[in-house]
Amino acid sequence: MNKNTIDYEIKSAWHSIFKMYNQVAQKHETSQATGFLLLSIAKEGTPSTSIAPAMGMEATSLSRILKSLEEKNLIYRKKDDKDGRMVRIFLTPEGVEKRKIAKKVVSGFNDLIHQEIPQTKLSVFYDVMNDINKVVEQYKELNELNNEQKN
Repeated sequence: MNKNTIDYEIKSAWHSIFKMYNQVAQKHETSQATGFLLLSIAKEGTPSTSIAPAMGMEATSLSRILKSLEEKNLIYRKKDDKDGRMVRIFLTPEGVEKRKIAKKVVSGFNDLIHQEIPQTKLSVFYDVMNDINKVVEQYKELNELNNEQKN
């Protein structure tokens, strides 16, 4: 990939962050994906169907991670009291402890970013990232329209 593209810069930055989180997570016998998943589970439980979209994952990948977290006794599944068709994911006490570690790591990294990068630059960064997400949606819509016109 060309190093002068926006995609490259985003992917490169994310790869660095991903590696850093995994290095820290390994010290706690976990992974970046586990940490983010634990952070996405609410105290009152989180519907299993809402986790994958929130994390930008495919349902099949999530299923494997959830199974692994159950085996490690970090989460458990329970049918919803009001809607028996819905399964909620809850943290075990061990899961709560790992979540605290993940939260401390993410907060610490974000605090360091805020110390090192002026708020004016961060504001522009957030604006640009929001704009990029809008452009992604536009691009997807244009692609879908073009594909429909070809058929």
